[in-house]
Amino acid sequence: MAVTINASTTTGLVQSADTSGIIELQNNGTTRLTVNSSGATIPTATITTGTITTGTVTTLNTPTGVLATQNGMTGIAKAWVNFNGTGTVAIRSSFNVSSITDNGTGDYTVNFTTAMPNANYAVTCGGKINDTTTPDNIGGPTNGSTINPNSFTTSSVRMVTIPSYTGSATDFTIVTVAIFSS
Repeated sequence: MAVTINASTTTGLVQSADTSGIIELQNNGTTRLTVNSSGATIPTATITTGTITTGTVTTLNTPTGVLATQNGMTGIAKAWVNFNGTGTVAIRSSFNVSSITDNGTGDYTVNFTTAMPNANYAVTCGGKINDTTTPDNIGGPTNGSTINPNSFTTSSVRMVTIPSYTGSATDFTIVTVAIFSS
């Protein structure tokens, strides 16, 4: 058992105890907080206002009752990556990207750690052909290099990097991709 403090609407404050070293706070018999030697656990909670200094929040319940996770929140990137697309492709930094597949010269697939809810997401891309300070005009409407996403699935997006001066797929030293979805 545990040291249990139960705030009951029928019997008032009810306490019980043993020697387990566990403390439970209850409301009408439902455990709302458990504290043991590993720390505190809140099985189900509604936090109206609060600060979490250290910890992991895996899910949030919104006031409308809709379950929200990182992939359920609107208005934020669901995945992003900055990678080197030359030689052996290497991720510099990322979120929700498990790997990059090198499909050939200037042809890459960004693979998601957690799948998108559907394939109707928005992709924004940027990059640089080489490490020099000369601008590459990535994505410019005219006379610019382009990064074209062309194959959308829930688990990945494929794209091709094309500099304006060659008109054909070329490896870029810097490729950045951000995914926005509902």
